[in-house]
Amino acid sequence: MTKTTFLTMLYASMALTTACSIEDPYSDYLNGGGFSWNEGSGGSGGSNGTYTVSLADITIDKTTAEPTTSATAYYPEEEDNIDNESFGSATTVNIVFNDGSVSCDAPSTMTVNTDGAHLTIDHGSSSKVVYNVSGTTSAGSLTIVGEKKYKLCLNDVSITNPDSTAINLLSKKRAYIVLAGSNTLTDGSSSKDSDQKAAFYCKGKMLFSGSGVLNVYGNTKNAIACADYIIFSTGNNIYAKSTANHGIKANDGIFVNGGILNVEVSAAAAKGISCESDIIVNGGRTTCITTGAGAWDTDDNETKGSAGMKADGNITVNGGQLYMKSTGNGGKGLSADGTLNVTGGDIFVITLGSKYSANNDSTSPKGIKTDGAITISGGNILVSANNEAIESKSTIDITGGHVYAYGSDDAINSKSHMTISGGYVMAHSTGNDGLDANGNCYIKGGVVYAIGTTTPEVGIDANTEGGYKLYVQGGTIVAIGGLEGGAQLSQSCYATSSWSKSTWYALYNGDELALAFKTPSSGGSTLVVSTAGTASLKSGVTVTDGTTYFNGMGNIGGTINDGSSVSLSSYTASGGMPGGGGPGGRW
Repeated sequence: MTKTTFLTMLYASMALTTACSIEDPYSDYLNGGGFSWNEGSGGSGGSNGTYTVSLADITIDKTTAEPTTSATAYYPEEEDNIDNESFGSATTVNIVFNDGSVSCDAPSTMTVNTDGAHLTIDHGSSSKVVYNVSGTTSAGSLTIVGEKKYKLCLNDVSITNPDSTAINLLSKKRAYIVLAGSNTLTDGSSSKDSDQKAAFYCKGKMLFSGSGVLNVYGNTKNAIACADYIIFSTGNNIYAKSTANHGIKANDGIFVNGGILNVEVSAAAAKGISCESDIIVNGGRTTCITTGAGAWDTDDNETKGSAGMKADGNITVNGGQLYMKSTGNGGKGLSADGTLNVTGGDIFVITLGSKYSANNDSTSPKGIKTDGAITISGGNILVSANNEAIESKSTIDITGGHVYAYGSDDAINSKSHMTISGGYVMAHSTGNDGLDANGNCYIKGGVVYAIGTTTPEVGIDANTEGGYKLYVQGGTIVAIGGLEGGAQLSQSCYATSSWSKSTWYALYNGDELALAFKTPSSGGSTLVVSTAGTASLKSGVTVTDGTTYFNGMGNIGGTINDGSSVSLSSYTASGGMPGGGGPGGRW
């Protein structure tokens, strides 16, 4: 992850007017030394940090180069990679639009029909066909039919079809779409075609390559849609905007191996990127912004919200950068009916809306929401949501990576068990629990900083009412708001009688600094800490150098100066520990 890209993607404010509004998540630590997950210097305020936080909104960025690092590209089948295909002996067809007309030099073996600037071409059983398309029309279209895979080269072409699809690829075979120059496709806002699916539609596999620009505007339904799967590649620069439905939609998969993808949608319950199967992200920079509110789905008889990226199957992030923002009521950042698996890459999510209700049903804004399990073994994740920041209707398992979750409800919530055995995890709730497992919660390792609010909410919670427990078995732990009562502690935990807000503390494991952390401006009264050995704590310290974590609220490896020792009491979990009262309270 580059420093400059993530710094510029922070947002200006989260000022909301609804009752469940959340405060600016960065107001406590704007001077904390820079926004960097695993590089740079932390600080206790002032000029200690190497980088300066610049609060800016998530915006569409078509010009900044895509990330150079990525995971291995994924191709469901070998021939999906255009580098494995040879078109050296191809039949080339040049198509040139000239406002109200179109020229085409197709051979006689192909069927060609024209109506003004509307062209339909069928290459039949001809193989290795290359279509070179250029020119401009304000009332035209291109339709391609054929029994064999083909290459479609878009080279400075602009097509507007007021009545239907701009480019309609009706062949069920692979379409290798090569981008060169600057290209624009637009449909009309009052289409006469009831069967229209998108401004740019493909019935077969849609395989993008090339280093050109493609802007697609969907005014009737989707901007880009595919009945099979879509692959995006390094070098692509694609902007998809829909005012009527989804930005990019595919039935059988969406695989982002690279490129710059910018998506904007404004319709109710619309998705920036929508897939009826799995989504895999291995590289590139993908930005999705949704502004539409929720809507009542008459087919499923339930409310649904917008989402930056939505998969009916699973989402896997191995590399690249994802920036998701949803401002409408009920909106989500990342949403999957299946699982979310993060092994690498950078994920930044903001949701600003409130709950959306209709017909006695409702949907709440969530940063990341899955019906299946969430597993995180690497990568960098920052989520800020006006509800739960990260939620799984199944289990959550974190073994690595850097996770920062800020929410007005539970910051990180699992319907079943939650396990943290590695990585760096911060869960900051302003209205509920920091970490909340509705099954067992296991803290086995890693660095965990959890902030909960006042009684009965706590920093780290398990479903004791359902017969489950919190198990503290390892790791470096800071829990503001305390721990769930009746926790089983294999590793010793200690508590303070009070804590000071917006203050830097240093937590030691024996003589070794385990973590320097800054407290929030509010939270439950109890402060619990735990390390692998004997823990000790200092308050009011200054921190220089070291490595910054938790969006500036944590530091590891820094130099500690000043501060005073804090008295700690052993916590045995007998009868539990309340978390209320606010800073300075007693337990």
